[in-house]
Amino acid sequence: MMGNFNIRDSLWDPTFPHHSSHSDTLFEIADSFQIDLSRPVVFSPTRFANNAQDLNSVLDLVFLHPNSQEFDNHHIHPNWRLTSDHAPISVDISIIDEQLQTKKCSLIKNSDEEYSFIKEIISFLKNINTHSISSIENLESVVQKITFNINNIWFKNSKNINIMKHSKAWWNDNCNRDLNKYQQFKHLEDWKIFKGTVRRTKCKFFDNKINEIVKKNEPWELMYWVRQRKLPAIEAIQYNNQPCIELSNLWEALHSSFNSAQS
Repeated sequence: MMGNFNIRDSLWDPTFPHHSSHSDTLFEIADSFQIDLSRPVVFSPTRFANNAQDLNSVLDLVFLHPNSQEFDNHHIHPNWRLTSDHAPISVDISIIDEQLQTKKCSLIKNSDEEYSFIKEIISFLKNINTHSISSIENLESVVQKITFNINNIWFKNSKNINIMKHSKAWWNDNCNRDLNKYQQFKHLEDWKIFKGTVRRTKCKFFDNKINEIVKKNEPWELMYWVRQRKLPAIEAIQYNNQPCIELSNLWEALHSSFNSAQS
């Protein structure tokens, strides 16, 4: 937290002999964010007077986390202020290098690779000899063996894909095949085949998702798929293909419908 707080105080300006009550409030706010007043490497005024009668002062402050490398390590630059009456303040912040993952291993749901992966895992687990687990060392050895083999089976059946913000969960090898064919020959028929494959793939994918949600009895998950829609300005109840615009018509429609349901 830094800026021109417009408060003069002896706590940060040794040339000013007084203490301000506003400083207490400022420190309370800083303490609520777990930060503290940082001291510059070389003391200097931050605000420079426009005339000889006034004194230079310290109005611009820096609050940092006390355990950070930047604390008590910022700089005031009077020579950078040009026509401004305030000196710029700089602080060097270390940025840790971060490796962004651009690829990942993936198995397409309901694919042949997923079926093979599950089949190999089941076969491996069935053949584990559990009779030899007579000590903690043997147990750890078996667990390590399970971990090693599951990793191998995973990498054997999965494939590397690029992580993209436009990645689609429903996309499969058939979509890739027809898209590559269109990109190779640029025929209109190939484009129509590709669009048809995409349409069928999406329908199958979302039908399966709906069935899963229904089986879990969690229909509220479907709310993520819908958007607010504009309702018609007027919508009337119809009975016998006639709108019920009068109270008597509405009563007759409800009465008749209720009686037919009862019978």
